[in-house]
Amino acid sequence: MMKVTVIGSHLCPDTLASLNRLWAEGAEIDFKDILSCHADLKEYLNLRETSPVYADVRGTDRLGIPCFVGEDGTVTLDLNQVLGHK
Repeated sequence: MMKVTVIGSHLCPDTLASLNRLWAEGAEIDFKDILSCHADLKEYLNLRETSPVYADVRGTDRLGIPCFVGEDGTVTLDLNQVLGHK
């Protein structure tokens, strides 16, 4: 079974669509809602400021969610990568 941490918001349509897709695939999900939990928001902001995945997002008005963190620590903004699709 695939385990993934999803960082996003319950108000973001892309986050909700990704969660639904992952649940449909049987993934074990740890959802970190950046608008409902101060600690999750702080963790996300640190990730956004330091991860190379966010190089194209920093300095724009894009949030960069949903973000996916795999069991091995791999960070991606690409749901297809999480699902193993090309």
